Amino acid sequence: MKEPTLFEHINDLAAEEEKLYEQAGSGDGLDAAQVARLEAIKVELDQSYDLLHQRQARQSAGLDPDDATLRPPDVVERYQQ
Repeated sequence: MKEPTLFEHINDLAAEEEKLYEQAGSGDGLDAAQVARLEAIKVELDQSYDLLHQRQARQSAGLDPDDATLRPPDVVERYQQ
């Protein structure tokens, strides 16, 4: 995924996440499907940011950023903060 498209994807996910948090905070809460979607968004955002960082690192190292790959959720979710 090219960076402009990746940025758009990240922005779309963040906007959807924000809407869900707004709904949760408005007193209406979230149903089970919305909670599951919120968790899926978090994982997808982690994967997308990881891919973005890989692309940037490869480019900085003089390598082809298009060779960066989307890592599976079980990898990106184990990163230490």
